[in-house]
Amino acid sequence: MSDKIYDILIVGGGPGGLAAAIYGARSRMATLLIEKGKTGGQAATTEDMENYPGFARGTTGPGLMNAFADHAKSFGAEIVRGEVVKVDMENKIVHTKSGETYRGKTIVLSPGAVPRTLNIPGEFALRGKGVSYCATCDADFFEDLDIVILGNGDAAIEEAGYLSKFAETVTIIVIHDEGVLDAAPMLQERAFKNPKIKWVWNSTLTEIKGDGLVESVVIKNMKTNELTEMETNGVFIYVGTVPQTAFLKDSGLELDGRGYIVTNEQMETNIDGVFGVGDARVKYLRQVVTAASDGAIAAVAAEKYIMEEEGFRSSVLDEARPVAVAFWSPMVQKALEMMPLIETTVDSYGDKVKLAKMDTYRNQRVAKRYGVSQNPTIVFFHEGEVVATLVEDAITEASIREVLDSCCK
Repeated sequence: MSDKIYDILIVGGGPGGLAAAIYGARSRMATLLIEKGKTGGQAATTEDMENYPGFARGTTGPGLMNAFADHAKSFGAEIVRGEVVKVDMENKIVHTKSGETYRGKTIVLSPGAVPRTLNIPGEFALRGKGVSYCATCDADFFEDLDIVILGNGDAAIEEAGYLSKFAETVTIIVIHDEGVLDAAPMLQERAFKNPKIKWVWNSTLTEIKGDGLVESVVIKNMKTNELTEMETNGVFIYVGTVPQTAFLKDSGLELDGRGYIVTNEQMETNIDGVFGVGDARVKYLRQVVTAASDGAIAAVAAEKYIMEEEGFRSSVLDEARPVAVAFWSPMVQKALEMMPLIETTVDSYGDKVKLAKMDTYRNQRVAKRYGVSQNPTIVFFHEGEVVATLVEDAITEASIREVLDSCCK
């Protein structure tokens, strides 16, 4: 393992990871991105991209992702090839399949998610040539054409309605009996009323055919095993997505029942200093623009985490003398009124005691760690350990002196 400790270690080079690298490196933080393949993730496989803001005439997925990578490297971000197979969350160390290890102060996880595939003939050969997994990305390519959708959950039925705004007809192939869908009742009702939507029940796809572009599909009736061929210009497959998070299981990171990374709005996971971004995160919309937003937020949050943690360690935990940490907020009247008493009392001990003031809004993580929920609160530390806590009305000159006298013996 290299002796170098990066400020931000980014696992995964999709748009979320690349955006984190851009924001991290631009903030003068030592930034390393590890990607097992070509940077860009799923976005790099989309030939035409017309919904990324600022590109009204469209761009290509590979072109946009190359621009992301060049942007990150222009600020000094390092990008290396490697498949991460294990993450030591506590020590912020990542291990790659080839044996390299890297250490960071923070980790941004951007492993991505891939559409669940059917693995049927023609699916991979015609991907991007009529086979799609994203209506938002590709709907306008099928204007006034006939398309097929496989799936019957919320995503399939909702996207069918969206696609019907563009396509001439939308035929949904459903594995269940007639009238039975897995989608929410409201979505079902809308779909059944949509004159552009047609239905094929008790069926699935066994093959996608075409010479360079999709021309037809082979449909199998699940009850009779009968095969029929149907002409179509496009196939949208909605049988779920698979987050690429298998290497994170048993790491202590919180994943939902489907394997997606659970985060808050700051992209923070349940582990301090570890962030999750992009399609592998629990989120409402999985698009390049939302992944990029995730990455930007995570990098800014990571920078704040480092500043908060390193600042607290140097000013409080590494101090040999007693430290009185006053958690307060200038927005709280009671805290404003009590700060002069706290400052005067602690200052009377001279160099024997240090006073550190922490705004609870700016230092939420530290406040939460030490159970600070009321304002003001004084947490007393000696040699890095908590020795006493005083809260609101319990904070008096006498109570402060009682704690400090015992520490300064």
